[in-house]
Amino acid sequence: MEAFSGLRTPAFVLDESEIRATVEGLCYSARPVFTGDRFAVNHYLGGGRYMWIDRKGVDLRADTLLSTLRSVGDAGFSMRSFFVDEIERDLQRARNLDFDGGDNTASKVLGRLEYHLTMACFRYVVGMRFGFVNPSVVLNKVDTIDGNGKTRATRYKTLFAIDIEHPGRDYADSVLNGMAGGVSAMLAGLAPRDTMYAALQRRLVTATGKERVAVLCNMERCRWRLKEPVNKSGRRVVVNIPAFHLYAHGGDSLLDMRVGCGARKTKTPLLVSCVERMDVNPVWNIPMSITRDDIAPRATDTSYFSRNRYYVVERSSGERVDQAEVTEEMLLSGDYRVVQEGGEGNSLGRIIFRFANDFSVFLHDTSSKGVFGRSVRSVSHGCVRVQKPFELAEFLLDGADDWALDKLRISMGLEPETRRGKRFVAENEGGEMRLVRSLRVEPCVPIYLLYYTIYPDETGKLRTYPDIYGYDDVIYGSIKLLVE
Repeated sequence: MEAFSGLRTPAFVLDESEIRATVEGLCYSARPVFTGDRFAVNHYLGGGRYMWIDRKGVDLRADTLLSTLRSVGDAGFSMRSFFVDEIERDLQRARNLDFDGGDNTASKVLGRLEYHLTMACFRYVVGMRFGFVNPSVVLNKVDTIDGNGKTRATRYKTLFAIDIEHPGRDYADSVLNGMAGGVSAMLAGLAPRDTMYAALQRRLVTATGKERVAVLCNMERCRWRLKEPVNKSGRRVVVNIPAFHLYAHGGDSLLDMRVGCGARKTKTPLLVSCVERMDVNPVWNIPMSITRDDIAPRATDTSYFSRNRYYVVERSSGERVDQAEVTEEMLLSGDYRVVQEGGEGNSLGRIIFRFANDFSVFLHDTSSKGVFGRSVRSVSHGCVRVQKPFELAEFLLDGADDWALDKLRISMGLEPETRRGKRFVAENEGGEMRLVRSLRVEPCVPIYLLYYTIYPDETGKLRTYPDIYGYDDVIYGSIKLLVE
């Protein structure tokens, strides 16, 4: 054997320290962009084991991964962003024993393969399963909150408040286990399986320019896995903000209507909740921003307050303040709030649909019905105005009897439809007509305030809508590395 030692070629020698140095060098030079990238880098810099190589080189698991990565164009991505060329080149070198000095020794080639295969696998698996963009990060850094000059830290408005699934350490470990064994099983079924994602994939084939960007952004939205609320009702309400439309799904039935949403400066937040209650003829506690900008300068104009049915309440005591005593300074102090009386002419309309959220955002009727005739209905301070409030209430009160619905109609100032309702109105003409003040929705009905610039209309046909809040630009800015 000593005679053979002279035949050893340094370029063919596998040196574990050189392999490790190659892998770690690539990790240190990498700039992790996606969650999967960080998992890969942390694995090796934490002393993690090799996943793809051994003394015999690289086995067919690499080919299985490569086969999947060659099809990333179906998702609109470039093979370059998944290191396909680098993997193919080094895989060919390893299998042909095409090693030489410099950067292509056996150790360096296998080190690069180890790094690129793991990085590509993590990037693909995590991205396709959970999304390549974390909306809780990128969309919540779109709008800043006006500072008070006392801090340098920039604060941002929360615009995305939907609870979605995120990959954790346990999922990263499961991916590592998949790399070590069942690569095919790990790669199967990662992309969303819903019909909308499939339809977007088909459109991607011919889409160009801005349409292609929109398709890619909406495919990314489909990858975000929402944590669904418990749904005992079998019904749900979906508001798609760019479409300015509401869809109420109940079994095989669909109720749809136009809506008005938040303006660009006062965006409607994206959230998932559950409609629990409806209040009829609600009072409107006017937000401080509106009080400060629109109402406070007219604090002493009693006719303005009377005409709009406003009154002022002291916050600490809840007591109503004599209008003659109200001043602009009082309204700006924050110690008082302006309230609009409920009933006809109230800005919230005749009914409001309440669901838990941190933004004081609700669905409600409106006294300004003309808004539904516009094509662009970004008009509110964040709440959603609905075109058919009674029909939505009827949908939520699934199975309510005719008299219960007529009591609601009468309370909302609508014509009754039952004999009993008509008799009641005739007998109480000029009297109290508010038979209903609040109604529970039991079981509660899930509600989704979403943002899709390509979305099925009431017929199921995909339609394209304006990117009114500019979210497509934000999302594409985060995924364009995968595309270009």
